[in-house]
Parts: sequence; structure tokens; C-alpha cells
Amino acid sequence: MPDVQLVLRSTRVITPESTRPASVTVTDGRIVDVLPHDAEVPAGARLEDVGDDVLLPGLVDTHVHINDPGRTEWEGFWTATRAAAAGGITTLVDMPLNSLPPTTTVAHLRTKREVAAARAHVDVGFWGGALPDNVKDLRPLHDAGVFGFKAFLSPSGVDEFPALDREQLGRSMMEIARFGGLLIVHAEDPHHLASAPQQGGPKYADFLASRPRGAEVTAITTLIEQARRHGTRVHVLHLSSSDALPLIATARREGVAITVETCPHYLTLTAEEVPDGASEFKCCPPIREAANQDALWQALADGTIDCVVTDHSPSTADLKTHDFATAWGGISGLQLSLSAVWTEARKRGHDLQDVVRWMSTGTARLVGLDARKGAIEAGRDADFAVLAPDETFTVAPAALQHRNHVTAYAGRTLYGVVRSTWLRGERIATDGEFTEPKGQLLTRPS
Repeated sequence: MPDVQLVLRSTRVITPESTRPASVTVTDGRIVDVLPHDAEVPAGARLEDVGDDVLLPGLVDTHVHINDPGRTEWEGFWTATRAAAAGGITTLVDMPLNSLPPTTTVAHLRTKREVAAARAHVDVGFWGGALPDNVKDLRPLHDAGVFGFKAFLSPSGVDEFPALDREQLGRSMMEIARFGGLLIVHAEDPHHLASAPQQGGPKYADFLASRPRGAEVTAITTLIEQARRHGTRVHVLHLSSSDALPLIATARREGVAITVETCPHYLTLTAEEVPDGASEFKCCPPIREAANQDALWQALADGTIDCVVTDHSPSTADLKTHDFATAWGGISGLQLSLSAVWTEARKRGHDLQDVVRWMSTGTARLVGLDARKGAIEAGRDADFAVLAPDETFTVAPAALQHRNHVTAYAGRTLYGVVRSTWLRGERIATDGEFTEPKGQLLTRPS
């Protein structure tokens, strides 16, 4: 066995079994062992003792819109992955839309990978897209290493990525089931949305009424029916409506292969606190009421919701108009996601072990990376975040690393300061300073 090159030591190391004092040994970018805190440092190894700061596995964010190439002025790989590194995220999976071209063919995937290769500060994988006319491209994309396929059941917001109707959804699901792939779905029903009141203007209450909970419930009902019929693995993206939780729990008990995620903004922000005209809070589906948020937290606690991801969906500042009907819908959260979730989780009696399960272990499992990512144990990549969980900071937009400094968290005081982030045993971010890009481009494990 090669000699140990690095020992990371902390009085609080989060492992799959517990949080405990430990020394983590690293060789060639992989974790060799998790030893007692006072274990002897092997000859020639470098010791990094982080004291009482918490050593946790690097987060895995499976829902990120990077928009590069084509809309790089919204967000690019360089800025997005720096924001990820600053927030303790060491792996992300890029969504197939908002870039030009979208990741809907093997040639388009190749373009994405070429752009990302020299700019990624963290490891990056890619989702493919399921469109009405690209069923023939799904298997080739799967064979080329995408982690699954994203579909919309309602308009996506960009013309080059149209939604699937019921028949098109069925055709895509049949094809994906044939090769054991995963379909991930923006689940809002278009007919439900079309029949909702569309007021426009600056009032958040009017925007909320235009994206009713029932749109999610109806779409998820359709998704479950089709998944049961075709035997396709499906994943519900960015769940905001707690009304859909019983449907999901029942389907899972009945053997439907369905998982579900939610996002930091649904867990930490509420409709009651959104100021009129403040479209930095706009996302689709929307941030809902406090009682709905409580139900989402309960579903995380009982396992109905599997994981928490950012849905980092940035735009240029000029697209965030004061009219909720026309403003771009998306919240930029990469750098702040760990701290935002931890701030609310600690108030609700959860610990960092829970946060790691939702934001690292569960997300790594979703995309099949759980042999490499998502936990501090022997054999996994030596990806870490070092967190001071009891320290606070106030969010200053100018200090954020993503390209356009628009944030729904401006002025908020959050718990959890990320001291440093490590990728395969190398420190890549420390207190706002970054190394040159060291991220790798990932493919779906075969």
C-alpha cells in the first residue's frame, strides 16, 4: 500500500456511524482509514489539525444550472464552481438547460465537457435532457455517461427546452426504462397553471396564487402513474408543495421507484416574509407558507424527502425585474446552501449528521456516486469541508462567488462558516482564496 500522504485531524469528524474525534488518513486522493484522534502520524505524512472545527464529507449538489456555454453572462463553470467550493460543495451535476446548446445530444454533451474541462474548481457531472423529439438520443447520452435525464411537464422558461406532454412523457419513460436510466422531472401540471389567476405585477401573493400547490400534486400523480406503468426510476425535482408528500409515500410503499428532493430556499424562506417586488425570491415552483415549510422539514426527518439540493438557477440582474410575472425565476444558492440549511436545521433540533445525510450521502446515492462520494470512510474520495458550525456571518452579496451577485439571503445572519474545502486530499478553497481548477469531469458509473 502506498505511504500515507496526509492526515486530517478533528475533534468532530462526521462518519456514517457517528460524529467523533478522529484522524483521517489520505493517499493518492482517497481516504485510507479513519483512525482514533490520537493516532500516530505516519512518517512522511503531513498533519492538518483543524481543532474543534467539524470535518464533514464534501457536499454533492445534483441540481445546478451553469448556463455555459451560450448564456455565460448568467453563470459559467469558473464562477459557479468557485461558489460551490466556497460553500463546501465538492461535486455538482449540471442541468441540461439554459446553456446553448442544451445537453440533449451526445454532440452537445461533448461541447459542455470541452467548456467545463479547464474551468471546474470542483468535480462536475452532467444530466441529459428529455425533449419531445430526442427519444433516439437518450440511450446514446446514457452510454456517454450522463447521470440521467431531465424533463419538464410545464414550460421551462427557455424555448430550446420544450416540455413533454403525457404521450411524450410515456415514450421517454419507456425508452429510459429499457436501459435502466433515471428520469428527473420538474413536476408542475401545465393545465393547472393555465387555469390559475395570472395577475402579474410586484405582489408576491399574486405570483404565489399563479403557481398553486395543486399543479405539483397533479403532475406528480401523472408521473407516478407513468412510472408504475413503465417501471421507470423517477425523481421529483425541487418539491415545494407538502400536499404531494402522501402521494409519494404511498407510491414508494407500493414499489414505485420514486425519490424526491427539496431545496434550501423552501426550507429556510417563507412566503410571508417575501417583500413585494423582491424577485430575487422568485423561483418555480414558488416559496410557500410557513406551515408548508414545517411539513417539508417533517418529511426530511421521516425520510419521505430523500435529499436537499440548491437548484442554483442564476441570471443577470436585469432579468430580476420587480414584476413577478416577467422576472427570471431562479435562486442562486451554491455558496450559502450548507450554512442556510444548517441555520434552520439546528433551530429544529437536527444535527450536522442529518445535514450530511441530506446534502452529501443522499445526493451521492441518487446519482450512483456513493462508492466514491458522500461519506468519510475508507475507499472514498478525500473530499471534505471544514466547518465552524457555531460561528455566524452576515450575507454580503459582494462576497459571493457566483457571477451575478443577486441573492435572496442578502443581510441574513447564518450559522456555519466554511473554513476550507478539500478535493481528493488537496485544499481548493480557504477563506475566500482558491487554487487553480482541480475538478474532474465525472461520468455515470457503469
